Amino acid sequence: MLLNSSPSFNSFLFNSNSNFLSKNHKSQKSVPQTLRVVNSNDVDAFTEKSGYLFKLSSSEADSLNDYDLKKIAAIYKRKPFILLRRLFQIGSTFGRWLAARYVDSITEKSDLMFKIRAAELRQILLELGPAYIKIAQAVSSRPDLIPPSYLDELSLLQDRIAPFSTEVALNTIEQELGLPIDMIFSEISPEPTAAASLGQVYQARLRSNGQVVAVKVQRPGVQAAISLDILILHFIAGVVKKAGKLNSDLQAVVDEWASSLFREMDYIKEAKNGLKFRKLYGAIEDVIVPNMYVENTTRRVLVMEWVEGKKLSEVKDLYLVEVGVYCSFNQLLEYGFYHADPHPGNLLRTYDGKLAYIDFGMMGEFKQEFRDGFIEACLHLVNRDFEALAKDFVTLGLLPPTSDKEGVTKALTGVLQNAVAKGVSNISFGDLLGNLGTTMYKFKFQIPSYFSLVIRSLAVLEGIAIGFDPNYKVLGSTYPWIARKVLTDSSAQLRSSLQALLYEEGVFRIDRLESLLSESLRARTERVLVEDNDSKVAVKQILSFTLTEKGAFVREILLQEIAKGVDAFGRATLDSLTSMANTSIPFAASSSSLMTKEDMVNLRTFRRLMLLLAGFQKNGGSPEELKRTDPSKNQNMYSEEASLISYQFPSVEEILPILSVIPELPPELQQQLLLLPADLAGRLISRVTARTIRRMFL
Repeated sequence: MLLNSSPSFNSFLFNSNSNFLSKNHKSQKSVPQTLRVVNSNDVDAFTEKSGYLFKLSSSEADSLNDYDLKKIAAIYKRKPFILLRRLFQIGSTFGRWLAARYVDSITEKSDLMFKIRAAELRQILLELGPAYIKIAQAVSSRPDLIPPSYLDELSLLQDRIAPFSTEVALNTIEQELGLPIDMIFSEISPEPTAAASLGQVYQARLRSNGQVVAVKVQRPGVQAAISLDILILHFIAGVVKKAGKLNSDLQAVVDEWASSLFREMDYIKEAKNGLKFRKLYGAIEDVIVPNMYVENTTRRVLVMEWVEGKKLSEVKDLYLVEVGVYCSFNQLLEYGFYHADPHPGNLLRTYDGKLAYIDFGMMGEFKQEFRDGFIEACLHLVNRDFEALAKDFVTLGLLPPTSDKEGVTKALTGVLQNAVAKGVSNISFGDLLGNLGTTMYKFKFQIPSYFSLVIRSLAVLEGIAIGFDPNYKVLGSTYPWIARKVLTDSSAQLRSSLQALLYEEGVFRIDRLESLLSESLRARTERVLVEDNDSKVAVKQILSFTLTEKGAFVREILLQEIAKGVDAFGRATLDSLTSMANTSIPFAASSSSLMTKEDMVNLRTFRRLMLLLAGFQKNGGSPEELKRTDPSKNQNMYSEEASLISYQFPSVEEILPILSVIPELPPELQQQLLLLPADLAGRLISRVTARTIRRMFL
């Protein structure tokens, strides 16, 4: 049914000066939100310049509901002139622009013409349509990589693209939903409130329940245009890979991206994605996920709850960026279902200060094995275990199993050592990718198709934050949550990773445990993110964690190391008493020390553990420090060093915070705490008994 032939439209399209159009607009409630309307006088450059692509038969369009490169190739094999025309259009438009840039450079007018060329590039992308706009949207989220003039122009592609005709949009709604427009909505905005590459959005009120909703209508011709452009890009990717002798399967990356684009064009799938996203992450504090009206949704029309706010990139709210990081952590590493297109137009700050996700067309799945591998890679990177990191890259599919792991380890050490030395909070995700470039090429790194969307998701989030905080590092903000997950997760793989991380060549790495605990305590989502240096608070948090079921694995490790330390402390004390007795008795023969090299290591670890549990943390530390014993020392020199370490233990005043927080713990944790002395005594008796038996029979 044509729009202008429907009598309902003549009465429904009433007053373009009001926020809503309605059949009985005077009796309707006004909607409290302030409405921003897209200028309908803007030229729809895509339709004007690329409208020849729209002509697909209904059978051809239906066959392209899902991404299938063979079907796309078969369709355009029958349309060679359209294919050639598109190739000419792409080549000529980009060719003219590149030629103009070259002329600017040789005439030394590059700086003068910079803004003009940026605007011209944006116009070219608008003319070519959704596939190219999607690429530009991803690039426009990285202010650290793109010159400001280009960034300003490309950022306009996020949600301020010229809309197509409202008549066509309303006609599409009627055709898709099978009802006259005024039977579905009692009110609808006269013009779209936002227009993007794939569709545009109207604000409306459902007649059935009065709920204010957003109505997204798909842009005509996007399916045909994207299909042909993907066919072309797939071919170009193959040529580039062969010509550049690249290791990554660029065509597989294009296929992954194309599959996500085709899913994004199916609004029924988007509505289901939104419902799943809302179920998994909607309960996170200060996160808003709008409800989907599946009964009013088709492949080309989506109806969802209206959310009002400003783009996150337009407001300086670092707290909401942290909320976004926490939400992304849950998406990527807890459930594996993540938002793969978090550009600024899809992240809003609501007027009550919450973070809203509003587009669920492009989602990704992160398998459990890759989630664990990613966590392990982050752990090994932060702890500078580059040998283990090389193995992680194999697990993640970034390196072939046959690669030279020793060579990769050396290369990673040289490239990443300085970046990681600054501390986890200063590691830039973008810098890491940049520094790895040469190494990736040399050792034939591959970029798995799934990984490209994960990288894009993280890079875009960091790019948004960098826009108003140049020092922001997404890995530094994510790592506390990674540390907490590693300490609390019950999966066998992560527990094995934690065990391997904390024990290097059989020596307990107390410095790594300190780092993990201190980082995990930074994992907060409260609105006031303030560093709290109160040792009492730190002690309470550590005890609360280690005494719970989630902290059982770490508690076992701590009890084991404390038992070793108490044993070593007892032997050091006995050595000291024996030495004092010998010095007080004239002509008494000196006795050899009971202390061994292992005892010295355990004693140092015990001291660090006591400081940690007392709320003091010693930054740094190294395996050399933990193992430091001079083989040339005799047993008496061990005894002297043990006495010196014993004097450095926390004082009673420093231990008091542990005792003072016990009454503040929940009753069930206090009960768990009371069981620890008996457990520790049992471990200590077992250790002493085992040593005695060894001495008797060995």
